[in-house]
Order: sequence, then structure tokens, then C-alpha cells
Amino acid sequence: MRSHADRLDLIPPYLFAELERKVAAKRAAGIDVISLGIGDPDRPTPALVVDAMQEAVSEPGTHQYPSNRGREDFRRAVAEFYDRRFDVQLDPETEVMPVIGAKECIFNLNLAFLNPGDVALAADPGYPVYTGGPLLAGGEPVLMPLLPERHFTPDLGAIPADKRAKAKLLFVNYPNNPTGAVVRPGFFQELVEFADGSDTLVVHDNAYSETTFDGYVAPSFLATPGAAEVGVEVFSLSKGYNMTGWRCGAIVGNAEAIAAYWKLKTNIDSGLFEAVQLAAVAALSPDADDEKREMNAHYQRRRDLVCEALRHIGVEVTPPRGTIYIWAPVPDGFASAAEYCDHVLEEAAVVISPGGAYGPNGEGFFRISLTTPDDRLSEAVDRLGRLRR
Repeated sequence: MRSHADRLDLIPPYLFAELERKVAAKRAAGIDVISLGIGDPDRPTPALVVDAMQEAVSEPGTHQYPSNRGREDFRRAVAEFYDRRFDVQLDPETEVMPVIGAKECIFNLNLAFLNPGDVALAADPGYPVYTGGPLLAGGEPVLMPLLPERHFTPDLGAIPADKRAKAKLLFVNYPNNPTGAVVRPGFFQELVEFADGSDTLVVHDNAYSETTFDGYVAPSFLATPGAAEVGVEVFSLSKGYNMTGWRCGAIVGNAEAIAAYWKLKTNIDSGLFEAVQLAAVAALSPDADDEKREMNAHYQRRRDLVCEALRHIGVEVTPPRGTIYIWAPVPDGFASAAEYCDHVLEEAAVVISPGGAYGPNGEGFFRISLTTPDDRLSEAVDRLGRLRR
């Protein structure tokens, strides 16, 4: 067998691939495992989106190569959604472009903007692609700790001057995965001031803005004055619309950055299937708003169930106001999050994610996903409640 490229040795195995392997091994041994690890919605995509997709697939015009720039009606739908939802005005011609899921976009931004030795500032804990992407692109990920005492927002003033001078990208994400935190008031303005006049492109991973609770409404980074001058936002339909498998999103914001991204994409892939773009047009319409509200009520009920179960076993947890995750401290008596998660897997046959897998500052926490059917989620929390050290 030929040896692989050295760059693959720079990154660990992808977290969720390892979780899938553990689950498969247990189930092969006849054990009833309940996975609360991966954030993949268990409910179907809304019917109006599926109907739009079925109609679009039957149209021969969607069967040919799409344009990387995207259909005009898709770009216009994204712009209209941003205007209605966030009070953000976008030019559909220059400030909107489809992406094949947020993960693809975030990784490819590293290829588009990092030269060897350049720095990408990455939220820690955070989505693993924020650090794996820069490594594979020849850059250097520099971690920005997200600490509870700072409401899980980074201290921009603590970034070393030499790293700040070399920073070409800065990755943040609110509502935040994995912590569930919502953005602290004023932080987006701090980001604009940090990047203004520098060569740093702010990338806001806006994957969870449509999944919020208790009346909270998540803002767009681009609603902050000056944000479009220094950054882009990656909007994903995966979680808010139960469309993880559809691989559909958009990069919006700074026109110059999007033009660079487009230049890269024309040499990497052939664009997003036009039928998926047409389905996204339906998803982004006001007709889908009731579906989102129903889904959020569903997740809020699950959130409350899990938080109550955790408190019952002595885990103090703050109910999140966004995302599909619970971020909780590891109970006393365990040396690490990984040890606790292994204990839960072995003793309760429940998969949860160790916080350290999302970065060094995730150590001491674990993450539970709310994307498991109600009956299985209830069974999982019952098992957790019966756990003893």
C-alpha cells in the first residue's frame, strides 16, 4: 500500500468518525447503544422542502452542470431571507454564493486565504474543522480560549501580537457549538474593531441561528456596523431545517472575499446541484417559519428533559438558549472528560462526546446532542440517572 501524504499526520481522526466506530462495535456485540454524540436531526426535512426538491429533480434543466456562482433565484432567496430575518441587506450578485454545506466552505476558506505559515485564529472549544482546515492548508491554527467566565467568547486582547500580525482568518460561531452559548452583547462589534485595518478575515459560522429557545432571537454578525467590510458569514440549512444530508448553505458578506472563494471553487468542484438550490428557496421562504418554530419547541422540550436528568445526578448545567446541544461539566471523581464518557459508554451504553475532543479548553466538559427520538432520549437519561461511579 502506498503511504499517505504527510499532511494527514497533522490531524487526529475526525471525532464523529471515531464515535461511529465505537457505536458500531458495541452494537455488533449485541449491546443496545443510544448515541447522543452526533448532531444529526432525527426528524424529517419539512414537506414543503421535499416537495420542491421532487419537482425540481423532474426538471431536465437541473440535470446539467450548475454554476459555482449559484442560481439567481437561490441567491435572491438568500438575500431576501437575510433582509427579513436579520435586517441585513445583501447584493445577490456579489455578496451571496451557495456552498456544499458549511463544512466544505469553512475548509476551503483556508485554501483560499492561507499561505504556508499564516495563522488562523480558532475558537477553542470549537468545530474541529477550524483547526484541521488550517493544518491541511499549510497554515497554523492558534487557539482562542472560550471560557465560562467570559460567556464563552474569546479575549481578543489576549492574542499574542506576533500571531495577530500573521492572522489571515478568524473563526467564531454563535449560537455556539459545542457550548450552546449565545453571543455576548457587544462582542461582534469587538470583532469588527479587531479586524478593521488588518489582513484578517472574520468568518462567522452561522449554523445555529434558527435553533433558539426561550424567546431568544440570534443575530447575524453582518448586522453589526462594519462587519461586511471585514468578514463573511457561512449560513447553513443543515440544523435549522433538518437538512444535514442535503449539504446546502451559503457564504454571504464581503464581496472581495466571496470572489476569491469563487475562484478557488471553480478549480475544485462543479457547484451545488440546482435541485437542492431550488429546495433551499422553499426552505428560506416565510412558509417554512412555522416548521422552524415547531422544531424549536421540540428541542426545547428535549433540552429541559436532559437538563433535569443531569441535575438529578448532581451535574450543574445551564440550559442553553441556542443550538441542539447540552454542554455540561464532568462530575467529580473523573480524571478527564474522556474517562467519564468512556464510563458512560461502558456502564450505561450511552454515547456522549468528551469536551476535550473540541479543543484543550473543552476539557472538563461533555456534550450531549438533542437529536435522538424522544423515547430513546428518555431511556438514555434514565440510564444516566442510574449510573454510579
